[in-house]
Amino acid sequence: MSVTLPLDSLDGYRRFSRFNSPYPAHDDGRAVDLYPEAGRGISPVSGVVRETRTVGCPDRPYAASEDHLIVVDLDDEWCRRAGAEPGTVARVLHVIPEVSPGDRVAVGDDLGPTTRSGFFGQWVDDHVHLGFRAPDASALRASGSLPVAVDVAVEPVPWDGCGTVIERGPTHVLLDAPTHPDPGGTFAALASDEGVPLDGGLAHYAGGGVFGGDSAGRLDERTTATLFGTRVGAADGRGLAWDPVDVLANGERVVGLSLFAARDAGYGAKVVCPDREFEIGEAVSLGVVPSDDPIRLGAG
Repeated sequence: MSVTLPLDSLDGYRRFSRFNSPYPAHDDGRAVDLYPEAGRGISPVSGVVRETRTVGCPDRPYAASEDHLIVVDLDDEWCRRAGAEPGTVARVLHVIPEVSPGDRVAVGDDLGPTTRSGFFGQWVDDHVHLGFRAPDASALRASGSLPVAVDVAVEPVPWDGCGTVIERGPTHVLLDAPTHPDPGGTFAALASDEGVPLDGGLAHYAGGGVFGGDSAGRLDERTTATLFGTRVGAADGRGLAWDPVDVLANGERVVGLSLFAARDAGYGAKVVCPDREFEIGEAVSLGVVPSDDPIRLGAG
């Protein structure tokens, strides 16, 4: 059993990813992260709020010391549209709830402001984590989510790996390339050499994925992905297991490359590089090479 997120569930969100996280909930594509336009958690589902809960999270100097969970009993009609069993439950994280148990929410309703949670890295933008549980499963346990697919076409964007730094953060830089083919319209993502849009943290998380697959998001077992001439991964269920590779920026190793689907004009390659300094306007050329000791970041 799986859940397929309808296109209108992405209204109010500029980006999404199923694999760009080290946490088990994203293993095998069992959750989706939705990146909002303006720091608000817009409901991607319809139903009745069952409960809200405040939870502790990893201690990070740049993040809040607590996070929040919103549990929604989904409407039968929303479940039908998503191919989910009636009684399926949604779990929303990283939103400070401005809704209460018993409140009815529809797709597009404002649930509250997003919070900068210690559950994600400093280079990760604020987002809404969405997962689903079967009717008879616990909605409070950290594990047990259903596989999630997203009913939207993502346009593959080819790129030669070259760009210019246009933004610097404490642990990342943003390049001006690749450029979005239709800003504000379709979703797009960096393409593999085979022309398949890629998703995930390459290769600082153990696995990633592609946008596509069958109706449940599962990949053909023969699927492989190559980037900049080097094989980077092979099919592993609904995702890709990354090969042992390093991402290079101007010939030196960086932590990795953050991959996602986007429809905003600010789309460009996000290079995770906490130990490297790049200047605004600096030209950067990315490459991928096999590695005997690849960087792998955990959830701790």
